[in-house]
Amino acid sequence: MVNNKTYNNVVNTLVRMAQNHYQISTVSVGDIYDIYLEKETKFPLLHLNTTSVTTGDSTLTYNFQIFVMDMVSEKSDWQTEQQERLTKLVDTKNNEQEVFNQTLAICTDFIGILRHSMQQSLYGVDDINEPLYFTEGQFTIEPFTERFDNLCCGWVFQIGVIVQNDFQTCDVPIASRYGAGY
Repeated sequence: MVNNKTYNNVVNTLVRMAQNHYQISTVSVGDIYDIYLEKETKFPLLHLNTTSVTTGDSTLTYNFQIFVMDMVSEKSDWQTEQQERLTKLVDTKNNEQEVFNQTLAICTDFIGILRHSMQQSLYGVDDINEPLYFTEGQFTIEPFTERFDNLCCGWVFQIGVIVQNDFQTCDVPIASRYGAGY
């Protein structure tokens, strides 16, 4: 028997994954315009935006747009002397390159966890080979800068989270056992 995963299961799992990531400080869900970017918001921030759900023969694919962003510091002393010697930044007036680097790493962590599904299987499932939520295919991760009110930059990518669904019809909440026929 398939344990069908609901929209709530998928969103809550993605939120927990983000909350458990040591580099993410704030997680939000909703429309892109719902991202809360006030001065008291802690960064880096991960935002989930649901775009669609696609059915397969025995699967549902929940499609999300995921934003990972951080504030860009424009202080002249953001970089330590050691970092300055080790890196060859084009523009050292701000830490934009470093923000792109760190937020891209978070994106690839998220994709890796869903692609390999090991982290999920180790916690709460007896069979390590049983994927609960997974993804497949290639991903395009796009950079953005100053897209919002605050000076932020980061990456956005589309991801499809695939879950099993048996589309059972035994307990469908309908008024009649005879269906819609006359």
